[in-house]
Amino acid sequence: MTNHETATDEQKPLEGRELRTRTHTWEAGPPISAYAHLTGDEILQEIISGRIQPSICSTLGFHLTEAKPGVAVFEGEPGEHLYNPMNTVHGGFLATLLDSALGCAVLSRLPAGLGYTTTQLNVHMVRPVFADSGLLRCEGTVVHLGRTVATAEARVIGAENGKLYAHATTTCAILAPRPEA
Repeated sequence: MTNHETATDEQKPLEGRELRTRTHTWEAGPPISAYAHLTGDEILQEIISGRIQPSICSTLGFHLTEAKPGVAVFEGEPGEHLYNPMNTVHGGFLATLLDSALGCAVLSRLPAGLGYTTTQLNVHMVRPVFADSGLLRCEGTVVHLGRTVATAEARVIGAENGKLYAHATTTCAILAPRPEA
């Protein structure tokens, strides 16, 4: 619809439906080069403490809860704001949650100055997630860490019901320090 068009009856919310609003604010952080002196595990501990705040976490409503070398755990509450046309939580939410845990598991093993980027992500969704599915827990674990490539695996489990919702694997490229812009 353009600015000059008006909504037809079919485009208006149905009678009795409740309109909702979701507001998102975040604080822009410093460039990644500001953390070049920290190991990957130290960066993750800064995230857990709240001193580093990745905006994707507040955007989608999940957060890093645990990290140790080779492991990263995120938790998130699904909501209807994440629904797709089938009224289930969009698979992109699960893929992002998995990618975050996978990548951070790799990051947890990297020395200061190195980074990573996902080059391949394989996601398998095994059951639908709904707004009332409860807290989801996603644990990523490094399978292989080489000089230039790492692999990891992760699962999304219902924190209260123990059900498996999705699982994934990744391949990450290990990156040399990024030059100052």
